[in-house]
Amino acid sequence: MSTLSLLHLHQNLDDFEAFYSMLDDSHAGLDPTRSRILDTQLVLLLANHVGDMAVLREAFALARVKLDLIRPGPENAD
Repeated sequence: MSTLSLLHLHQNLDDFEAFYSMLDDSHAGLDPTRSRILDTQLVLLLANHVGDMAVLREAFALARVKLDLIRPGPENAD
């Protein structure tokens, strides 16, 4: 990842609480498989909206790093 980020990493939502509630509500009543499909559909829709492959590459790389910080995979476990 370059030192100059293409992503907006600052809080960019007008109402974070409303967004989180909307995200949580969209998963209500879904089993884990359908919840994962919903997440995949959201990623594809938003990626199409973004449309910039450099931004998307950076987002995927950052998400992967953050995932390993939040919950290390078996290859990173102590």
